[in-house]
Amino acid sequence: MAKIESKKRTVKYINCIDKVKNLTVNELQALKKVCNIYSFRANDYYLNLIDWNNPNDPIKRIIIPNLSEIDDNGQLDACNEKAITVAPGVQHKYKHTALLLCNETCGGVCRYCFRKRLFMDNNSEVAVDTTIGIQYIKNHPEITNVLLTGGDPLLLSTERLENIIKELHKIERVKIIRIGTKMTSFNPMRITEDDALLRTLRKYSTPEKRIYIMTHFDHPKELTEEAINAIQALNDAGVTLCNQCPILKGVNDDSNILAELYNELAVNGCTPYYAFQCRPTAGNKPYAVPITRAYFLFEESKKYASGTAIRAKYVMSHASGKIEIIGVDDKHIYLKYHRAQNTDLIGKVFVYKRDDNAYWLDDLLPHKINFV
Repeated sequence: MAKIESKKRTVKYINCIDKVKNLTVNELQALKKVCNIYSFRANDYYLNLIDWNNPNDPIKRIIIPNLSEIDDNGQLDACNEKAITVAPGVQHKYKHTALLLCNETCGGVCRYCFRKRLFMDNNSEVAVDTTIGIQYIKNHPEITNVLLTGGDPLLLSTERLENIIKELHKIERVKIIRIGTKMTSFNPMRITEDDALLRTLRKYSTPEKRIYIMTHFDHPKELTEEAINAIQALNDAGVTLCNQCPILKGVNDDSNILAELYNELAVNGCTPYYAFQCRPTAGNKPYAVPITRAYFLFEESKKYASGTAIRAKYVMSHASGKIEIIGVDDKHIYLKYHRAQNTDLIGKVFVYKRDDNAYWLDDLLPHKINFV
């Protein structure tokens, strides 16, 4: 009997807010003001996760523009990534790690994206041709791991992605290749329906050189049957999965929701890795949670999560380094450099007077007390 092949699911991408059928005419007219400034992109699979009868639906909050975005005039490059851009499409902030920005497209544009500038006109930070970037890595013997990012590397063709991985794999000292992606949330069929992609990952993720997939799940609603199948397929391909996401107002700023997300990820073999403070990028203020509130709900979530689910660290990716929020008491906030461009700062603990209205390290600087 002939084998009957299952029909592949076609996901349709939408780059114009007018194509979102569930919005009213008045909503569309208002939201066009936002889309004229910040890009909009989604797809029918992800939009179908929205409960349109719930005005506070978390998926809607992640992907549908909010008028409040245009009231926030922060900087587009809030963490000064320009200063660590050392070659076209290459960032080198931490000694042993290089970033290759190899794609300028995502499966969707998260409204709180810290690199939304990449989706604007005249962007020149992404290098579609990674030749110069790979040569930079070859010329810098201190680099032992590489993060493929953008944009979303999994929107590249599998052939192009394999070519990049293959070239990095040839560099003996590069032991870890990380791929940052939200396609497990936005379009998990990109993974489950591409056998060539899974073969590529299986081929290059070895005991000697490991591929990590850095997933981006923000809310348990994103962990659909399709998404869980994608996680399983990636696990079966021999890669290591870690999840990182920001703490977001109206999405996961609830200890029970965060615990549910972490528990589900852990059960399915995707380790919770980082919970980020929402970066103060232009347009992001409507999604940001003050540091002290985020700290307490993050700590509270651990009461409802298993030991395997509470391995994440709560951090902010500041221009000076990755800073872990390690404690808050009645009077103080305690921070520690988890990673730093200036390696002398790594492990340093520093103390600030508690400010419940602080959203970022810069808000705390007037309250600095001392290093510990």
